Amino acid sequence: MTIATRSEHDLIGDRDVPLEAYWGVHTLRALENFPITGIPIGTSPFLVEALAAVKEAAAAANHDLGLLDDERYNAIRQACEEIRSGELRDEFIVDVIQGGAGTSTNMNANEVIANRALELMGHKKGDYHVIHPNEHVNLSQSTNDVYPTAVKIAIILATHALLDAMAVLEASFAAKADEFHDVLKMGRTQLQDAVPMTLGQEFRTYSLMISEDRSRLSEAVLLLHEINLGATAIGTQLNAPAGYVPSACEHLSRITGLPLESAVDLIEATQDCGAFVQLSGTLKRVAVKLSKICNDLRLLSSGPRAGFNEINLPAVQAGSSIMPGKVNPVIPEVVNQVAFQVIGHDVTVTMAAEGGQLQLNAFEPVICYSLSAGISRLREAILVLASRCVDGITANVELLRSEVENSIGLVTALNPYIGYSAATDVAQEALATGRGVAEIVLERGLLPPEKLEAILRPETLAHLAPKRSKLEEPAG
Repeated sequence: MTIATRSEHDLIGDRDVPLEAYWGVHTLRALENFPITGIPIGTSPFLVEALAAVKEAAAAANHDLGLLDDERYNAIRQACEEIRSGELRDEFIVDVIQGGAGTSTNMNANEVIANRALELMGHKKGDYHVIHPNEHVNLSQSTNDVYPTAVKIAIILATHALLDAMAVLEASFAAKADEFHDVLKMGRTQLQDAVPMTLGQEFRTYSLMISEDRSRLSEAVLLLHEINLGATAIGTQLNAPAGYVPSACEHLSRITGLPLESAVDLIEATQDCGAFVQLSGTLKRVAVKLSKICNDLRLLSSGPRAGFNEINLPAVQAGSSIMPGKVNPVIPEVVNQVAFQVIGHDVTVTMAAEGGQLQLNAFEPVICYSLSAGISRLREAILVLASRCVDGITANVELLRSEVENSIGLVTALNPYIGYSAATDVAQEALATGRGVAEIVLERGLLPPEKLEAILRPETLAHLAPKRSKLEEPAG
C-alpha cells in the first residue's frame, strides 16, 4: 500500500513526508537519527503542553510588537491551544533522548504547530510560504531558550502532581498513626530490642518524613520559575526585538498560571543547569526516605510465623508459583525499585549538568527525561503505596503487647524505679530463664503490683501524647 507524501526541503536536502503528518522534514530526520529509547516526547504530556505554551506566548509577544499579523497569530494561537488541551499528541514523535540540545524537539513542535495553523487558515500542510515553522512559529526564538523554558515548565507541572500524591501518602500514614495510637510495641535500634513505643508513633514518623520532603521539594521547584525565554542562541537576545523578553514572559505566566520570571542574566541562565541538579537531589532524598519506609514495612510484616509479624500488609496477589499460601510485600517492593531508579537518574542529571560546555548545555534532553521519568514514576508508586498498602495495614496487637512484656528492654523503663543494679540483675535472670521482666520484678518484691501496672501503661512507657482530634491536625 503506497502512502501519499509531500516533499519538504531542509539544509540536508529534499525528503518525502507522509501527506497527513503534521510533522515535517526536520522531525523525520530526528526520527531516523535517534532510535534510542523508543519513547517519543508525546508520551510526556507536560512537556508537550509546555512547548505549546511557550510557542503561544512567543506568538503573542511577536503580535504585540507588530512582527506577526492578526491572521497568522490567531492561527498559531489556536493550534497551540488545541495542543495544550491534549490534541495532536501522537504527532510529537522524536525520541526523548536526542542530540542537538533539544533542537529536534523544538522543530517537532514548530512543524506540528505550523501545519495545524495552516489547516485552520484553509491551506494544505507544507504550504510554508504562508506559515513557516522557523520564520513564524519560531520567530524571535532559538531552541536554546525555548527548550530549557519548556522543560522547566514541564517539570514544575509534574512536580506539582507529585506533591499532591505525597500529600495523599502523608495523610494515609497519619490516619494509621491515629488508628494505632495506643498500640504498644518494642522499638528497635540496630535490629535489637530497645525501649517501648507505640505503633502510632512509628507511623506518625513516616507521615512526618513525607511531610518534610514535601516542604523541601516545594522549595526546590521554586528555582525552576526563573526562565531564559528571549535569550535566543546564547543569551545575548540576538534576533529578539526590544520589548520581547518581558512581553513573552508575561504572556507565558498568563498562559501557564505560573509565577515565572526572566533571569537577571540570560547568558548565565542559558548555560546553567543548577536548578535541575537541585531538584534532582531533592527527588533523590524523597526516594531514599520512601525506600527506607518500605524497607520497614517489609520487615515489620515479615513472617508470618518466622518473622516480626507485627503488622499485616494487604494481600493483593498470590506470592509464589510453588509455595501455596505465600503472600509477598509486592507493593513496597515495587516502590523500592522505583526509588532505586530515581537515585540512578540523579547520577545521570548530575553528569549531564557537569558535561555542559561554554554557553550551552547540550545534554538537557537526558536531564528532562531523567527528571520527568523519575517524577512520574514516583508519583504513581506513591499513590499505589497509599491505596493498595498503607490504607489496609492492620496490627497484631496482642503479639506486640506480649513482645513488650517479654522483652529484656523493658528493664530500661524500670531503671528509674528499681535502680540500675537491680534492673541489670532482673535483665540477666530474664535472659537466662526466658521469664518475663514484670514477673521477676513482682517475684522479687521490687515494686508493688499497682505501681508496676502504672509504669507499664502505654502512656508511661511511650511518653504517649493524647490522641489528636481532627481540629488539631496540621493544615495541608
